[in-house]
Amino acid sequence: MNHWIVAPIVLPAILAPFIIMVLRYHLDLQRIFSVAGVVTLLGIALTITAQASGGDIQVYELGDWPAPFGIVMVLDRMSAMMVLLTALLALPIVLYAIGSGWDQRGNHFHALFHFQLMGVCGAFLTGDAFNLFVFFEVLLIASYGLMTHGGGSVRLKAGVQYVAYNLLGSTLFLFALGTLYGVTGTLNMADIAVRVAELPAEDTALLRVGAVLLLLVFCIKAAVLPLHFWLPASYANAPLPVAALFAIMTKVGAYSILRMYTLAFGPEVEATQGLVGDWLQPAAILTLAVGAIGILGAQHIARMVAFCAIASMGTLLIAISLFTPQATAAALYYIFHSTLATALLFLVADLVMERRGGAIIPKPPMPQSGLISALFFVGAIAMAGMPPLSGFIGKLLVLDAARDASNANAIWFVILVGSFVTIVGLARAGSLIFWKSHDAQYAEETEPTELEETDVQPATEPQPGLAFTAIFGAVAGLILLTLFAGPALEYTSKTAEQLFTPERYISAVLGGEE
Repeated sequence: MNHWIVAPIVLPAILAPFIIMVLRYHLDLQRIFSVAGVVTLLGIALTITAQASGGDIQVYELGDWPAPFGIVMVLDRMSAMMVLLTALLALPIVLYAIGSGWDQRGNHFHALFHFQLMGVCGAFLTGDAFNLFVFFEVLLIASYGLMTHGGGSVRLKAGVQYVAYNLLGSTLFLFALGTLYGVTGTLNMADIAVRVAELPAEDTALLRVGAVLLLLVFCIKAAVLPLHFWLPASYANAPLPVAALFAIMTKVGAYSILRMYTLAFGPEVEATQGLVGDWLQPAAILTLAVGAIGILGAQHIARMVAFCAIASMGTLLIAISLFTPQATAAALYYIFHSTLATALLFLVADLVMERRGGAIIPKPPMPQSGLISALFFVGAIAMAGMPPLSGFIGKLLVLDAARDASNANAIWFVILVGSFVTIVGLARAGSLIFWKSHDAQYAEETEPTELEETDVQPATEPQPGLAFTAIFGAVAGLILLTLFAGPALEYTSKTAEQLFTPERYISAVLGGEE
């Protein structure tokens, strides 16, 4: 067996408790081991991506127990791509947390950070629906601690709301798994696909219930309207480097929809036919619309970026809901872009909040205003989908994939108008924060907002050069994604083709056994 498959899970699973038990009183050593762990994870991710690029699907059987009896980890193009995205996102964020001093404002930041990476990588690699639930809980437990890192009553309140809402999602997940197990007698994803195909048409009512519940759970994780209410307050009140890491968490929901509804509940399954398109597409269109309106109306930069995350998820899920190989290839390209762009804007928002507060109003100039405004400009044009960055390419791919859809006009209208509203909202915020002439009265009359009170400790930037370097790393990722759009789209097209031929996945996991 190829042990590289479990390395992205095992590495952070060993490193996180080591940091807690051995290095808890030595912050400098925590930082060294944390950065070394993320760099190693990136190397592992590049290795398994190279292994998966040939098209072979590899299976790791824990304890040498074959599927469906044992737990399996599965490496294919999509899981390798998502692990690579996680590692690419983690590196600038951990460097920014060190450079900005965020990692010393509370306890166990680096340990929780690696537990979070363990949960995310495990969710992408698992071949078992119950273990998908387990890894969801691992990443959520870590995120609970990261949400309240640094303290503060507002942050604690947002963290409690985040916990309550996600516990509801976890409960629904268990109900969905119980229903599917009662119908199919298995929770291995490949085995579920085999059993679902064998079910007689008259016995599929419970199967549809389980599929709907599962879709509902994944929509909660992906912040789809009307299940998005937890995201603006949670992300805006969290430490913004943590919110930048959370950009990958909504993608876990999108990944799960793609995985389960191409493998187990594909278009050929009559009982669940049209479920993704009929249910998900209208919700995704509304999610994009609400996100764009939220960007335009936000009065705080952190909340505005949170609505950017919602709008980008709307565009992504529109592509997924089209449920064709071409649209899925566009969605996979857009996943990479939107994750990096959202993280970039959250880190820039943190720079702004550390220097002048987050309220979108004119104030006296802040230090490094010119450099930060340039970074905000890059993030804004990336998020809005303006040329020349990868957001423009990604949205063009989604629009092209929607040309033959039954409601293509509605999709084009919402994406184009949503992009225009996003441009206006981000331009308004940038003008007020960076470019509008200031008056001394603004500094005297402005009261601190609730979001600004979440930072109970004084802002410190022990290594501002490292913080800016980390952000430029995210910018470099967007530029590389633009320059190498051709090879990236070729990879995502082959990934979509692999997803829509689930027989290869089933054969690799089950080995031809009944």
